[in-house]
Amino acid sequence: MILLCMIAMGITMLFFVADYWEKDKQDSLIENANQVASVITAASNFDSVNNAIIIEDPDFFNITISTMAQSLDANIFIVNTKGEFLFCSEHGLSHHVGSTIPSEILAKTAFDTFFECGTLDGFYENTYYTAGVPIRVVDKGEQEIAAFCYVSTKSAFVSGLTMATMRTFVTAAIITVLLSLVFIYILSYNLSRPLRQMSNAAKKFAVGDFSARVNVSSEDEVGELALAFNQMADSLTASEGMRRSFIANVSHELKTPMTTIAGFVDGMLDGTIPPERHRHYMNIVSLEVKRLSRLVQSMLSLSRIDNGELKLNCQEFELFSVLINVLAGFEQKISEKNIDIRGLEDFVSLKVNADPDLMHQVIYNLIENAVKFTNENGYISFSAIETKYDISVAIENSGAGIPPEDIRYIFDRFYKTDKSRSVDKKGMGLGLFITKSIMRLHGGYIYVESEPDKYCRFTFKLPLIAKQYEKPSNNKYIDTTANTKTEE
Repeated sequence: MILLCMIAMGITMLFFVADYWEKDKQDSLIENANQVASVITAASNFDSVNNAIIIEDPDFFNITISTMAQSLDANIFIVNTKGEFLFCSEHGLSHHVGSTIPSEILAKTAFDTFFECGTLDGFYENTYYTAGVPIRVVDKGEQEIAAFCYVSTKSAFVSGLTMATMRTFVTAAIITVLLSLVFIYILSYNLSRPLRQMSNAAKKFAVGDFSARVNVSSEDEVGELALAFNQMADSLTASEGMRRSFIANVSHELKTPMTTIAGFVDGMLDGTIPPERHRHYMNIVSLEVKRLSRLVQSMLSLSRIDNGELKLNCQEFELFSVLINVLAGFEQKISEKNIDIRGLEDFVSLKVNADPDLMHQVIYNLIENAVKFTNENGYISFSAIETKYDISVAIENSGAGIPPEDIRYIFDRFYKTDKSRSVDKKGMGLGLFITKSIMRLHGGYIYVESEPDKYCRFTFKLPLIAKQYEKPSNNKYIDTTANTKTEE
């Protein structure tokens, strides 16, 4: 690109230099021709009978014109009105005896001035710049054209100037291009370095190594790309960690009930467990089967979310009734932990048009988490704000809360804040992800606020008339990564 630009600049400059030089040469030659014509007019008389001029002192005239021609590095010649040579400074008159200037050129010169870059209609073998002017004399009070004066110079001088100009320009262009190549190489190397690092990191990602990162050393587009790449790497690292955690959780969740069920069934079949204890252990088997059922149901819900198959079946119903029914299901656990329930007495009728089954699941997941993580003798409070467009319901519980570093991941799939499984033994980290997906499907949203060792508050906002939300790009309506910020 630089080389092409330099060539274009050179051609343009050459054109303008040549045009300028030609105009300057034209003005200079015409001016010199007028001066010579003035000298001839002053040093001659006009013969009106023969319509010719007579030089009074030919020797002095020859010396004067020859000196002027030598100083101008030009050829000066005088012709009569028929184009016949009267004087020539090049080789004297004898050299041009019998030669004439074409009448077409004389006619053009008679108008005022003449200029040409050529051979003067075959008079010269090579290209010359030639300027001509008429020599006018006064006869009987009127001006008459007595002869013509022409001044010629070789165009080789112009060609030499052009070549010198081009040599200067080409030398400067070569130096500029070389310096530009060095600069471009350094610049492109620095610009492409993050891209090479990203390429190497992507190859490591392909084999499961997500530890590679790109050094961000600029704030331009490449720097933004490197920053986004590092964020993607962090997301992949977190996703891989969650995937491994999920496999471990699912393996544990499947293994524990299946081992329990198999042990009790084998004990009843081989007589190890006496018949009078069968009912007791069958109740345990039933609980474990239900636990497996919940696991399978969560996995099915996750699959439906990923495939965009989770659809709304909207009906008008009382949201407060759903909340009371779900809360009643946890009465025993609430009593065991002596949890104080607050805020229900301030509730009013909360009628919405939404999917009752999916909203039941949202409230169930939030209350289950609240009961699970509330401390002994703690509290769970409920509050609601209704506007003409939507309803906001907040469920707050006392306890350890959520650490600040976990807030941004809390709605990601398979994420569990209780890494030790000391409290959340039965969860798989899917409840809040499914809750968030259901709220987005209704056109609402959910967010969390927490202060460690004090409280945790989940608030969901639901439109009074829910409309099916579809992601414009494809049929999946939920996107979450480990770097997704908490929705507010």
